[in-house]
Amino acid sequence: MTGAQSPAPPQREPELAGQTVVLIGGSAGIGFETARRAMAEGADVVLTGRNPDRLAQAARELGAHRTAAFDASDEAAVEQFFGDLSAPIDHVLITAGGPEYAPLLEMDADQVRDAMSGHILVTLVIARCAASKMRAGGTLLFMGGTGGRRISRSVGIVSAATDALPPFAAALALELAPVRVNLIAAGFVDTPLSATLLGDQLDERRRELREKLPIGRVVGPADVAALAVHIMINTALTGATFDIDGGQQFVSA
Repeated sequence: MTGAQSPAPPQREPELAGQTVVLIGGSAGIGFETARRAMAEGADVVLTGRNPDRLAQAARELGAHRTAAFDASDEAAVEQFFGDLSAPIDHVLITAGGPEYAPLLEMDADQVRDAMSGHILVTLVIARCAASKMRAGGTLLFMGGTGGRRISRSVGIVSAATDALPPFAAALALELAPVRVNLIAAGFVDTPLSATLLGDQLDERRRELREKLPIGRVVGPADVAALAVHIMINTALTGATFDIDGGQQFVSA
């Protein structure tokens, strides 16, 4: 007598099938992992980055067919990139750029302007250029952080810049509607950029976080990618800030 066979689990339809995701800063780290996850959900992806060689390598690893090498802070290059896109797009993730940590009194006027507005200006230029190409219900998604919420001498002006991002995302969501706008606020993420910044201190930082974070492990780019793709899929989400730091902002880590 043979036992009854268990029914096969139902097939789940890919939730980004037929959609296009643009990764601004997609050759490594969070952008790369988001591209991988979006493709697993059926999306077509367009990878961009500053380094053509690294971008080409990322595309080979992912099996992505569309790339563009340019600096996201170059307004003319951003305009040309979006102007050259022939098909409508659904989602844009911006991971390019990052905060500048320096003592306030050691910063000149240009450094202060860039720290306070640089990230916002890059996002705003991309939003302007992408808006006419994006389908209703898609999302413009950009990165902030949770570390700057705790004011300290070590983060300097980053705290002020961090506070500006959530209301900026909310206001932009109203202007771009029905395209959605959302902000991901991350803590330490174990990316190649983190490795470059920390050098031989990286292993010690990982050990410290594993000991102190409530989740008992270090946040990786795949964790942030999972959140990014969820925000793309869930069309009820707009104007919001989503924290992902493993509880880092609540402990001394």
